[in-house]
Amino acid sequence: MITRTPGQIILHILTHTTVISPLPTAGKIGRACHPARMGPSYDEAISILTDMKPLQAIAATLILLSAQGHADEDALFTTENLTPDTALKAARAALQKCRDEGYQVAVVVTDRNGLPQVMIRDRYAGAHTPETARRKAWTAASFRTGTSELVSVTAAGTTLSGIRHVEDAIMLGGGLLIDAGGSTVGAIGVSGAPGGDLDDLCAQAGIDAIEEDILF
Repeated sequence: MITRTPGQIILHILTHTTVISPLPTAGKIGRACHPARMGPSYDEAISILTDMKPLQAIAATLILLSAQGHADEDALFTTENLTPDTALKAARAALQKCRDEGYQVAVVVTDRNGLPQVMIRDRYAGAHTPETARRKAWTAASFRTGTSELVSVTAAGTTLSGIRHVEDAIMLGGGLLIDAGGSTVGAIGVSGAPGGDLDDLCAQAGIDAIEEDILF
């Protein structure tokens, strides 16, 4: 008898089974059995699995079940994002916090993918601040990590230092994730305060302003 590895067994079964596909019947769409390839009989398949070592048989079974599980997965998925009104509320709160502290800043709030929803620039904030705030929010959203934390973990000589070379990524404090119910729903970036820790302070104020709105 030819000895086969578990992978060869799975490949043989998957590539030699009968395919069921929809075929037109009597002027309407019905389901018919369309045999593309005829595989081993039930007895032959049992014989193949029986001849395998116990651990090999278990591995083969798990692979088959995993393949079936993937086939049963939904083709679409849904995600949660901030509404524009909620994003605006967070941006205004962050801007006001920085004003109260005496800082002129720009604030950008993005969706969970880092795409901007709202941008507000205070009257005397520097021309660079809107783009810097956007990049902070984008970086936090893309790497699912606040930018102040990324400053240290991507320092020169670390295994993650290459992240600093990703286009649009910026390693400056002031970008925070917005989470709701354990899921990321957006990010907020602030630029213009005299230090990333102070930008973080204003960004957190924006998140706090919408915390009750996004809890579910």
